[in-house]
Amino acid sequence: MKPDTRSFYVDAAQRVIEHIYTHLDEALDLESLARRACISPFHFHRVFRGVVGETPMEMIRRLRMERAAWQLAHTDRPVTAIAFDAGYETHEAFSRSFRALYNTPPSGFRQRQYPRIQLAASCGVHFEPAGTLSPFIARAPGGDHMQVDIREFPEMRVGSVRHIGPYNQIPEAFGRLGQIAGPAGLFQKPEAAMVALYHDDPESTPPDQLRSDAGIVVATDTELPVQLDEQRLPAGKYAVTLHIGPYEQLGDVWQRFLGDWFPSSGHRAAETPSYELYLNDPSRTPKDQLRTELRIPLSS
Repeated sequence: MKPDTRSFYVDAAQRVIEHIYTHLDEALDLESLARRACISPFHFHRVFRGVVGETPMEMIRRLRMERAAWQLAHTDRPVTAIAFDAGYETHEAFSRSFRALYNTPPSGFRQRQYPRIQLAASCGVHFEPAGTLSPFIARAPGGDHMQVDIREFPEMRVGSVRHIGPYNQIPEAFGRLGQIAGPAGLFQKPEAAMVALYHDDPESTPPDQLRSDAGIVVATDTELPVQLDEQRLPAGKYAVTLHIGPYEQLGDVWQRFLGDWFPSSGHRAAETPSYELYLNDPSRTPKDQLRTELRIPLSS
């Protein structure tokens, strides 16, 4: 695609996203959005998905659901009213959809200690209660917008607890991990580092069946509490990219890493988990300064 053509499509997508973002409670159809983008309705759907990473209707549904999750976590609005605002005609239909995305019914989400509302989107556009909207991150063929290094790592021993459900809800597992590893003194060990391991493809696995692990790196001679599973991350080559910013954005980074960069990289993934390694302490670090390495194991 020529640079000037791509720029036209990016600008058109930005206009549509701004309209969607400020009219979430209105009925939006593809033809009216295509007119706003100055693209024929025949091509609009595919052009938007190719540049943004999701269709306009997928974006609308996701933003409405993120708004619903924020309202559940931060307001006392009745669930039925929140469901209607999200575009659902019944409480039951909303609850089913919400549970599929957040691994808990709306009432359970209200009780969560770590209510993470963002659903992964490579474009980086999410519901913000203040109404702010930044320019979206356009999909780049070959992941040109990412810095990726190929590095060798030694084997790593991990003590972990299992999480079953949407990946964005893994903070619940880290809460359980802290209750086990803290009293055992594992956080005071010199090799201690927090990791999250991911075992399934979220594009082909139902959200309530996704397997991940919240873990802590331990030395080979450290005795693990019986409540922790032992895992070994193999030595070898990994594709590595660094994310600086809130953990809530990690799902977006994974989508760009695996969806844009990896297919054009010429590498093949090994049959072992990809994982995140957290490089600083979230309890003492501002969110915009958090540093996380995302690592994909490569076959030799």
